Amino acid sequence: MTRNVGIGVIAMGWMGMTHSRAYQQIVHRFPQSDLTPRLVICADSEPSRTDEAVQRFGFERTTSDWRAVLADADVEVVSITAPNGLHREMCLAAFDAGKHVFCEKPVGRCPAETLEIAAAARDSGVHTFTGFCYRWSPVVQELKKLIEDGRLGDLTHYRGRFFCGYGHNPYRVLSWRFQKEHAGFGVLGDLMSHTLDMALMLAGPISEVVSQQETFTPQRPLPSSTGTHFSEQSGGPVGPVSNEDYVGAMVRFSGGARGTLEACRVIAGSDCEHAFELNGTRGAARWNFERMNELELFLDDAHPDQPGYARLQTRPQYPHHADFNPGGSVGLGYEDLMTIEVHEFLRGVVEDRSVEPGLDQMARVAAVQDAMARSWESRTWEAVAAAVAE
Repeated sequence: MTRNVGIGVIAMGWMGMTHSRAYQQIVHRFPQSDLTPRLVICADSEPSRTDEAVQRFGFERTTSDWRAVLADADVEVVSITAPNGLHREMCLAAFDAGKHVFCEKPVGRCPAETLEIAAAARDSGVHTFTGFCYRWSPVVQELKKLIEDGRLGDLTHYRGRFFCGYGHNPYRVLSWRFQKEHAGFGVLGDLMSHTLDMALMLAGPISEVVSQQETFTPQRPLPSSTGTHFSEQSGGPVGPVSNEDYVGAMVRFSGGARGTLEACRVIAGSDCEHAFELNGTRGAARWNFERMNELELFLDDAHPDQPGYARLQTRPQYPHHADFNPGGSVGLGYEDLMTIEVHEFLRGVVEDRSVEPGLDQMARVAAVQDAMARSWESRTWEAVAAAVAE
């Protein structure tokens, strides 16, 4: 029997539109799950955006007040894609309303706020999810299985990074992402959260960190109209950037591995280099989102007479690949990963079970972010506190 799930989306910017498309794709990509998302209502302060959402996605109704989404009896699941500074109020209200919540990372403006929201979610009993879409690449999920099966042995080294130079051009405007008041931390929340989620998923808990940060572009043009962090402007007034452009850290994993993590938004030459390299006692692997359908893999027991990395391309045997195409090396894209993650979340909702990455995982990420921020002040190693009671 088909299960209809009422969906509400709060904030219809680029990410809100992406969530909406992903919900629509579920019936096409996962027909065997008998899930039918019903796009009930969307909210945005700009009427042009909600009008476009009705035309493009068929939302049944719209509102300029996000609270109306939570009050709607037909809404079971809410996607929160507003700027970071609004997440706390929206999430807490959604929990109180008994709605299941998909909130985009980093959830809170700072680790303490994120941990507060995650604790409130636990107390409410609703199901939650957060937007770590990169983990759903079929080749990454296949690597996760290999690690869990012991094929790479005990992990000894992990190097993760997210270099995304959207702020490399100093004429990109001072959007909310560059302002601590609205975004909270800069790349610690925006990009490092993805780097940490991947590291925690593949290499396990982090016990200790030493970290540094820097703001390389201290001021940016004030936007003359509504724009994003990709909008450019020159010749007018400028304002101060109040959060960090770069974060780097050395880390110690609880399982014994050692590693480094980096994130930067002003780096030259990298558009979306979310990548990792890891090494174990029996193998090694490396992956880069800019070539997301390929995994470089070395296993001691695979071809001992031919040492070195083999390049694997995504295949139907890998998790979720066959939901999109039946052929090997036919690549998936970013929005396919979004479709996978909203499907995973809705399956958890209808089956009444928690799925990863929920806000408990976001709390684990936030605990490491907190230790990194403390290290900026202490200029030494900081222990990672327990994020949630397991």
